[in-house]
Order: sequence, then structure tokens, then C-alpha cells
Amino acid sequence: MESPLKKLALVTGANKGIGFEVARQLAASGCRVFLGARDKVRGEVAAATLQREGRDVRYLPIDLDDLATIGAAYREIHADFGHLDILVNNAGIAGQGDGLPSSCSLDAIERAFRVNFLGTVAVTQAMLPLLRKASSASIVNVSSGLGSLTKSGDPAWSHVAAKFLGYAASKAALNMLTVQLAYELHGTSIKVNSVAPGYTATDLNQHRGTQSIPEGAAEIIRLALLADDGPTGTFSSAHGIVPW
Repeated sequence: MESPLKKLALVTGANKGIGFEVARQLAASGCRVFLGARDKVRGEVAAATLQREGRDVRYLPIDLDDLATIGAAYREIHADFGHLDILVNNAGIAGQGDGLPSSCSLDAIERAFRVNFLGTVAVTQAMLPLLRKASSASIVNVSSGLGSLTKSGDPAWSHVAAKFLGYAASKAALNMLTVQLAYELHGTSIKVNSVAPGYTATDLNQHRGTQSIPEGAAEIIRLALLADDGPTGTFSSAHGIVPW
């Protein structure tokens, strides 16, 4: 088993976009990072890029839609380190066919839930035994402002017209995971929080977002590196608390 001196982080969906930036910044802060990605070639290329920057990063195959890969990821971390300090549940999809409730594809809704919610639950359940072994641990669920019921129902909200039932509902469900898991883990050393990164220019929105990837990653990084007495059970963005 390798030395556990560095904080150990797992970031899912980290071969590009916000996830890659989160992996980069966590590694720059001194963490040893597992760069999780479902595509082997892209994951290895992303990890190699960060390794050339002198970062302690390792590619870890993990597909939120494949329970076997999640179990294998747990076993690799357990065998080599025996614990996990940070879990960033970043991987997610916005499926073709999603849209307004009256016309969106049921297949698109099902896939959004299977990956964005059920897959995240599966990863979290698998990694919890490792997180419990850490002296202080943090789980960050990458949600979305579209997952806020309050904002989605506010006609004055700048993104109120963005109606994608499968994606938004899966992110609202992810927020429920945050609330309930934070309650379940109350009194432990594990903090659980949701983040709305903001409208960030990534592949998910064909780079139409209005803020940069480092801006989108900022609040995720802050919560991943919380002090031992940091908050739990919150939903926030770089601008402050987001209403559920």
C-alpha cells in the first residue's frame, strides 16, 4: 500500500472540461488525483497532460453507466491506498432528445437519470467505505442551477427558459442525494455539498456558456478542500448559496 501522506482525490468525468480543471487544480494544491473517465484513450491522454505539468495524477477507468467499472475503481483505490479524502462527482450527461415535458424523449430522461443520478449514487456508495477511513473527507456533487426548483419556477430568472426535463430533474435528484447523505453522515468527518458551476463554456453546451472553465471549477475546488469544520448539506455557486 502506498504512502497516504497526500490527500487522495477522485474526480469523475475528468478527461475534459470542468472535471479536468478540477483534477488539475486539486493536483496543483498537493493532492494525489485519480482522474476518472470512461474512455481509456481520452483518460490516459488527460492524465499524461497533467503528469507533464508535474502533477501527481493517475487515470482511473470508471463509467457511471457500468457498475463493474465502479467496483473495479473501488478495489484499485482500496488496494493502493485504503482510503479516499475527496470525491468529486462531476461526470454527467445532457442527452439528445431532452427538452420540454410535453415533447422530450423518455429515453433521454431515463439515460439522464441513469448516469447523472443513479450512477452518482453508485459511485458514492462504493467509495463511502474509503471516505470513512479518512481523517476528514469531502464529497462534492456537481449539480446545476437548472436543478433548483426555486430558480426554475422564477419567471425573472435569467435561465428560466432553459427547460430540459431529464437533465434538470436528474440534477434536482442529485441535490436530494446531497441533503439526505449529509443528514445520514451528520456527526462524521465527511462533508457533502452540491455545486452549481454556472453557465460554463464546455462540450455539454457546445461552448455557448458565458464563463470560463476555471470560473466554473472555482466553487467545486473550494468545497473539495474545505477545512475540517466546513459546512455540509449546502447548495452553492461562486456567488453564494443557491436556493434548492
